[in-house]
Formats: sequence, structure tokens, C-alpha cells
Amino acid sequence: MIDIQGLRFAFPDAAGEAPLIAGWSARIGPGITLLHGDTGAGKSLLLRLLAGVQAADAGRLQIGDAVLADAPERYRAQLFFVDPATQQFDQMTGHACLAQLAGADPDMALRDALVEGFGLAPHLEKSLYMLSTGSRRKVWLAAGLAGRWPVLLLDEPTAALDQGSVRCLWDALATIGAARQRTVLVASSEAVTAVPLTARIDLPLY
Repeated sequence: MIDIQGLRFAFPDAAGEAPLIAGWSARIGPGITLLHGDTGAGKSLLLRLLAGVQAADAGRLQIGDAVLADAPERYRAQLFFVDPATQQFDQMTGHACLAQLAGADPDMALRDALVEGFGLAPHLEKSLYMLSTGSRRKVWLAAGLAGRWPVLLLDEPTAALDQGSVRCLWDALATIGAARQRTVLVASSEAVTAVPLTARIDLPLY
């Protein structure tokens, strides 16, 4: 579960404007939660705040017994998040990136099924900078879904994916959501109907 208390964020150059997130509190439990809103509503920002890679102006974030402000490394070790705009992994091969991001004890059967379902096998020996936007996203998704992270933060996960890969993604998320052992936040500007949702959060949050 992610416990959020009094989260606040405003852009530094937005003097006189209302904060994008103003004193928001929530408890997000196991299953699939949809973060829904139009472009610019703050979905990606909220994920970065929850991931601990963007500093909030105020608020308390906790996963399990790990509070971000007190134990940032232990907090971040509970979750999976990759910013879709990152170039951090560009020089790594798909194999190396998948191995690193999936963690020490991934579900190998699920990982292999995702590699097949996403059509990734022919691309895993290539460096990520050589792959399409969709293929890079598939590597990250396979790692996150097959890893045993208690919390997954997925930003527009279907963007740039072909229809077969979208179906594979929804099938995996439906299985994960039904087990209710992991907390998955899916940020999307589109309605999600292919998987059963535990909750829905509509943005903006002011």
C-alpha cells in the first residue's frame, strides 16, 4: 500500500497560480488503480513524486514501513518506475536492461511469456538506443511486470505498442490485479476497460 499524506507540488515559475497538487491524501492498496486525466493534468508528475524522483513541496509518502523522507533507499526499493523519457539505459542491451530492472528474483516464466508476447526476442541483443520507442517500453514493462516489486508505477504503458503487445500487457495486468498482491498504478489519458480496476483517481488534484 502507498500511504500519501498532505502531498503538495507547485512549479517554481507558477507564482500566483494554484498548486498542481494541493494537500492531497490517499491510501492506494493492492490491485490496479487508474490515474486518469488529460495531457497536462499531472499524471506523469504524480508518478515521479510517488517514485521519489521528483521532490514534493510538502507531504509524507510511505510504502510498508518505509517513509520516503526517512529512508529513501528503502522506500524506492519497494517500487518499480521508469520515466518513459529517460536515456539512462540507452547504452545497455535489452538483455542487460531486462536483467537489471527485473531485480534479483523475477518470475522467469512470466518474463519469458512477456518477451514472447511482446515480440522482444529478436531485439534483446541490441542496445536500447537502437530500438523503437515501443520496443524500449516493452523491455521496461517486461522487467516491471516480471519483477517482484510490491508497487508498480506505469506511465501510459500502451503508448507506442502494437495491438498484440497491448493485449499481452492487459492479460498480464489482469492476472496481477486478480492476485491483489501488488499495487499497480496505471497513468493513462484513455479509459481502461480491459482489466478490472480496484480504484480510479481522476486528475488534476486541485
